[in-house]
Parts: sequence; C-alpha cells; structure tokens
Amino acid sequence: MSNVEVAAITITGQKHRHRGVPCEDASMAVNARGVSVVCVADGAGSKQYTHARFGSACAVKTICDLLTEHFDALYNENREAAVRALIIAQLHVKFAELIEEHQLDSLERLSCTLMFCAIKGRRMMIGHIGDGMIARISPSGISPITMPQNGSNASSTYFVTASHASDYLRFIKTTVDDVHAIALMTDGVQDSVYDENSGLVKPVVAKMAETLRGGRKKAETDLTKIVEKHIVGASNNSDDASFGVLLIEDTKGPDAGSLPVSADAFPSSTDTFKDLQNALIPSVKEAKRIISEALARKSVTGEGEPETVKKGENEKAAAETENKIPNVPVEAKKKNRILYGIVIVELILIFILVMKLLMT
Repeated sequence: MSNVEVAAITITGQKHRHRGVPCEDASMAVNARGVSVVCVADGAGSKQYTHARFGSACAVKTICDLLTEHFDALYNENREAAVRALIIAQLHVKFAELIEEHQLDSLERLSCTLMFCAIKGRRMMIGHIGDGMIARISPSGISPITMPQNGSNASSTYFVTASHASDYLRFIKTTVDDVHAIALMTDGVQDSVYDENSGLVKPVVAKMAETLRGGRKKAETDLTKIVEKHIVGASNNSDDASFGVLLIEDTKGPDAGSLPVSADAFPSSTDTFKDLQNALIPSVKEAKRIISEALARKSVTGEGEPETVKKGENEKAAAETENKIPNVPVEAKKKNRILYGIVIVELILIFILVMKLLMT
C-alpha cells in the first residue's frame, strides 16, 4: 500500500488580527502507528464561548491520539451510533480537564466544530460536525464528502459540546480506493473554495493538495503562502483559516486545468424536512396503536408456536405439540409482557424525538 503524506496549517484571520483576538482555529497532522490522521477544528466565535481556542486545540489533539491508538477498534465496530458516542465522550473527558484547569462554569465555553480523516492501509474513517468541508480528490475530479452543517441560519452551526453532539456527528467508514487525496478545511477556507449553491469545489483545492508532492515541510510553507495571500489576505474581515490534506503517494490526481470552475445551482424545492416530519406523525401514532394491539393479542394467545407446529408434516409432531401446550402460555405471557413493555417504551421515545425535532 502507498504511503500517506499529511500536512495541516492554521492562520489567524484579519478580523481577529485587527481586534487583537487570538486565533480560534486549530489543526494537526500525524503519522503514527501505521495511521495517518489530519484533524481541524474551528472554535466558536460568539462572546459566550470564552475559551473556544482551548477547545479547538484540545479537540484536534484528542482525536489524533484516539485515532492513531485505537483505529482498529473504531473501524471494526459495526454500531455506528456507539462509535459516534465514544468519540464525543472522549472529547468531553478531555474538555472536563480544561474546565478544571481554567475554572470554567460550563462545557459551552469550549465549543468548536470538528473534522477528521484517518487512513490505515486501505481503510479510511472520516468524521465531521459543524460547518467547514471535507473534499475527496480523485483522478476524475473533486467532490465534497461532507458539506457545511449550518443551524437555523447560515451563521450558526453545531458544536462538539452540544447536548446531543453525537447525533450531529457525521461518521463515514470506507476505503481509499480511487482516492488521490482528502482535503479538510474550516469555513475560513471553505467560503472561498466551495459554492454551496452548486456543490462545486474549486480546482485550487486540487492544486493545494499537490503541494505535498514536495514533502510536508515544503507543503505547509506553500499552503501558508497560498491561504495567506488568496484567502486571509483577500479580505479585511477574513476569518481564521485551517486547511489539512492527506495525499496518497503513487496515485494519480486530476488535471486541475481541465476541472470546471462553475456549475449550475441545485434545483430549488419547497419540500422541507419539517414538512416530512409533520406528515409522518399520524402514521407513527397509527403504527404505535397497531403494534400495541398485536402485542396484546400475542400475550394472551402465547407466541403462536403451537399452531405452526400443528401444521407440520405429520400427526406425531402435532400430538407432541398438543401435549406441551399447557406449559407454553405461562412462560410466553411473561416473555411477551417484557417485549410489550420494551416496544411501547421505544415507540414513546421515537414519538418524543419526532416532537422534539418539530419544536427545534
């Protein structure tokens, strides 16, 4: 398998420079234990997020450590929800140490977005919560893997400190087949190289990835110059900017000169997720009623096994089954009461979740 080169840079935006505010972005690139990882984070900018820069710095270090030390355990776990929950839990464990160190009054003070990519052999894991973007560069071109995740408006997003952060963490487990490079960027870079209306990633991202052909040190120097001149320096109100890349050696990249520089906007639609939720609620209620009634019937008649056996191929089987019938209902009732309770609780939780989503 080809080696993977990594690089990551972070530059303070002009609006922070003018105000004398420290950079709130953070990035890290690591090759360790046969794992290549790049992670970038963007500290929340509002006044209540007083220690966001510490949160973003802690997040990239925590994730790089977790992925290099436990790549196999995370990749081999089939329960995606469990993996997402573990990643957020590990972040909160480390954030708790910062809360004690800085005597903070809440986890929210450390809020940040997060993006990561880890490669080991042919296997690859990608995670993203919040705005920013992760792009895939292949011989045929560039395409977004995860797009910006904004909240109720374009200026809001989701953070790793949210109460249900694992629900917002997008997690992808795949392989690197036909991948030349993976680029990760906070919104300070994303805003300049990605068109949300059309989903087009500009060819410059492929050119930036190619800087790794000359090794990490040269790549980070070149990337810093590119981002400083064309992105951060292009506006007096530019945001902090982080860019990371993993380039798989001995693979072919696209011809940047032949890539499209514009594309048609996505078709508009009046269909919304909230409308879909509203339409589903009556069906959820009806499903709850039907399942409840079915379980009630099952708890009275038993599990239905005697009837199935009676329809077997010979009378002997039917006779043996009939002899066992008196012993079945008691056990069946106990078991089905438990199942009935579990299903009802699950349906109630689903209904509450739907209602909660409608209220957001």
